[in-house]
Amino acid sequence: MQQSYFDGSVLHNTLYRLAAGLISAITLGIATPWALCIIWEWEAKHTVINGQRLQFVGEASNLFWKWMLWNVLTVITFGIYGFWSVVNLKKWQTENTRFNH
Repeated sequence: MQQSYFDGSVLHNTLYRLAAGLISAITLGIATPWALCIIWEWEAKHTVINGQRLQFVGEASNLFWKWMLWNVLTVITFGIYGFWSVVNLKKWQTENTRFNH
């Protein structure tokens, strides 16, 4: 079995998260799917599992309408659907992460 590790730096992690937060804040949350994809792409690019590097292949444009639906459902259910939204988001992220060959 080969080694698993994360080779991203604290500085780059901080900068990516600040940029993503700024993108989300400036657009009042509309661009959050793009911000999330930026973070997930960086995280995957710096993650190696059993000697194989991960790659995030998701596109924010494919997440956007799902994200909007989940937010609407969360609002109309007074926050209850938010628990499912978190799981749906993690499922989408996982479905769009591959081993980079």
